[in-house]
Amino acid sequence: MNQSQRSKKITVADILNYKNNEKIVCLTAYTYPVAKAIDGLCEIILVGDSLGMTIYGMKDTIDVSVEMMKNHGLAVMRAVEKSFVIVDIPANSFENSPKQALDTAKFLINETGCDAVKIETSKKQIEAIELLVKNNIPTVSHVGLLPQKVREIGGYKYQGRLPNQAQEIIEIAKMSEDAGAFACVIEAVPSNLADEISGLLKIPTIGIGASKNCDGQVLVIDDILGLNQEFTPKFVKKYEDIFNKITSAARAFSRDVKIGNFPQNSNLLEK
Repeated sequence: MNQSQRSKKITVADILNYKNNEKIVCLTAYTYPVAKAIDGLCEIILVGDSLGMTIYGMKDTIDVSVEMMKNHGLAVMRAVEKSFVIVDIPANSFENSPKQALDTAKFLINETGCDAVKIETSKKQIEAIELLVKNNIPTVSHVGLLPQKVREIGGYKYQGRLPNQAQEIIEIAKMSEDAGAFACVIEAVPSNLADEISGLLKIPTIGIGASKNCDGQVLVIDDILGLNQEFTPKFVKKYEDIFNKITSAARAFSRDVKIGNFPQNSNLLEK
């Protein structure tokens, strides 16, 4: 669909219809102005728990709280009129039981008004997906590299290189579809594995560091804007250099203040 023709809110049915028809564009957003800027330019806006790193300067996503997800989900939802909004279920809020996952998902849906939730998925979470879907909560699964597990696996490492690992990822993806997930994020796996999963599933796949043949692609907004200066994953393409533009603007403002060029009369209230 041409971006200029997108005049109504994207739905789950729309996303399902993209499978094998049109690529799905997904970007993260965590704030009102960014969500406002990208609304309608991508089918999906993901309020990712990556906000722990991009907004709060954490080393990973594991200490992100449900309250953080709620607050940023609210900010994004206040801005969005067209895109489909998904909020991540953060670590330590769903692993204990399917009931815990349901309680967290209900809270995020009810408090933010978001359209769906995403859950990092191992075989242990399949029952949780089933319960969420049974309770009419649209759910996206997430397989491959699970950022909430990086402390356990020793960092952000590609998954599925070994045959047994690849087979397990395939099984989890298929089980998540059978449990009712309407889409599946595939992160940091070999392209041939992502291709196999995309061909196997009837639901759309959304890749990040996976394969160009996935049904869609997602990236972190801070990465494509060049705001992340500490580490850039191989799979990221920078489309802007906002970090240095911010630095340049701040330097110019500082100079004007120091030499008395700001504020000028035009910046002040009239008498």
